[in-house]
Amino acid sequence: MVSQYDVETTVLIVGGGPSGLTAALLLTRLGIPYHLVERRPGPQRAPAAHVVNARTFEIWRQAGVDIGALFAAAKDPRDAGAVYWVSHLGGEVLGQLPFERQGDDMLAITPTPLRNLSQHRLEPLLLDALRTTGPGPHYGHRWESAEQDADGVTSRIRDAEAGRVYTVRSRYVIGADGAGSPVRKSLGIAMEGPDRLQSFVMIHFEADLRDVVSAHPGVIYWVTDPSCAGTFVAHDIDREWVFMHAWDPDRELLGDYTVERCEALVRRAIAPPDVSIALRTISSWVMTSQLAERYREGRIFLAGDAAHRFPPTGGLGLNTGVQDVHNLVWKLAAVEHGWAAPPVLETYEQERRPVAAYNAEQSLRNAARMLEVFQTIDGGEGGGDAAQRFAAMLTDGAHRARVAAAIADQAEHFDLLGLHLGYAYAEGALAADGTPPPANDNPVRDFIPSSRPGARLPHGWVEFDGERVSTLDLIALDRLTLLVGAAGDAWIEVGRQIDCPMRILQVGSDVEDANEWWQEVADMRPGGAILVRPDQHVAFRSQADGVDVTAALSGGVAAARMAETMSRSAPRPS
Repeated sequence: MVSQYDVETTVLIVGGGPSGLTAALLLTRLGIPYHLVERRPGPQRAPAAHVVNARTFEIWRQAGVDIGALFAAAKDPRDAGAVYWVSHLGGEVLGQLPFERQGDDMLAITPTPLRNLSQHRLEPLLLDALRTTGPGPHYGHRWESAEQDADGVTSRIRDAEAGRVYTVRSRYVIGADGAGSPVRKSLGIAMEGPDRLQSFVMIHFEADLRDVVSAHPGVIYWVTDPSCAGTFVAHDIDREWVFMHAWDPDRELLGDYTVERCEALVRRAIAPPDVSIALRTISSWVMTSQLAERYREGRIFLAGDAAHRFPPTGGLGLNTGVQDVHNLVWKLAAVEHGWAAPPVLETYEQERRPVAAYNAEQSLRNAARMLEVFQTIDGGEGGGDAAQRFAAMLTDGAHRARVAAAIADQAEHFDLLGLHLGYAYAEGALAADGTPPPANDNPVRDFIPSSRPGARLPHGWVEFDGERVSTLDLIALDRLTLLVGAAGDAWIEVGRQIDCPMRILQVGSDVEDANEWWQEVADMRPGGAILVRPDQHVAFRSQADGVDVTAALSGGVAAARMAETMSRSAPRPS
């Protein structure tokens, strides 16, 4: 029978940025067919996002991406380990702060520490990884509309090069199509929050500024002289930079920022103005803080910037999007493979939207706090215009001390380890055990590993099959993983009775227990067990020894959300 559709697939992914590419990588590993369309003619060409946190790298590691290749393309931490407030680039340094934690000491809590990896270098690497295992994106293909019914979604896609419109029939659609998301707009899903906090002209240029920054290599430089205020982002100190300059689109046109004007802006902000620079692109960008009122409409789901937009203060946008699809894709696959029922899809928004709301709040708080530095710089008593006040500040020791204190107060903005690795789901596809989170005076900065249901399984280095691996590497992407204590043989029997795919590993037998890591860090007692979801988040745990484990599992996991999502519940006690 000839199909009435041009393409039939399980998942249509709209958007080929990091979120869309990650969704495709995960679907490929799970054996789920997809069709990926991207309206751009190819991967990202100009610098955009650049902060990739540890959790995002962990996800790509699980998706089979060559992490070594990603790290080789990232900035060396010696070049990206600090941020600066300067009079001009290469001028006076008013203050500096370390940029996140990128050292080898982080290997104790993650196999993949944070790096600065610019999006225009990242996307081709993700694309290469995808093309080795599955179909790549269809570039220049624009999603136009969709109609849903009980069994699936029919989308209309325009192929710009061929000049034709074709139809894609899919069971699901993932709208990862950016901040302006046509998918979201077609569903009538509103964005909540301010749609314009500030607007910027982004000037992308090539230059070797190694000698200019000299003893102060870093990733971000705030130029504070009011005559040339702006922000330099060093995507590569030796060759590639972006200068962000605030502008008011209500008073100026982007076209007013000609090549000549932009080059003059950049040169004015660099202490030696005669350096060689070559402008590449000029674009605009709007800082917002918004969250989609809902993440789903029937069989269509939103992810990434289509679902949330953050200020860049924290580098959370790209990372939150990748983590969105990590949460969603395993659930789609579980439903399609028949071991979970459709209600599990309801937990995507339930789990991810609160995380995005928290990240948006933190990013907005960081942006507001940043203003304190510039208010302090301009807050002298010298009178005169802004230029005169700035010049007076540079020579006023007491004023400089106040500026340094305001800069020191920004430390949390650039140290978000607790937020990056410590986010946990309070409810959803998990069985909460009522235990409180670990005591933590600063959960944004400080990360305390925990195996509480909803949390990411703690990372540790263990011996498995004769190799040193991360505990995260033990977690199967295509099924649940039951980690059982050394004296938890009864859990193994229970796991074997559960009618869904499950990997069962016992500490001390299948996996070593060096230095009692499983009990001291993962908080798993010899007779206990931890049930981990494919996205490496804990679904259920039992810390008690000698309990009726069958009753515990059926009365915990099955009676909670997992019972509604599994196609068949866990066995009941006889």
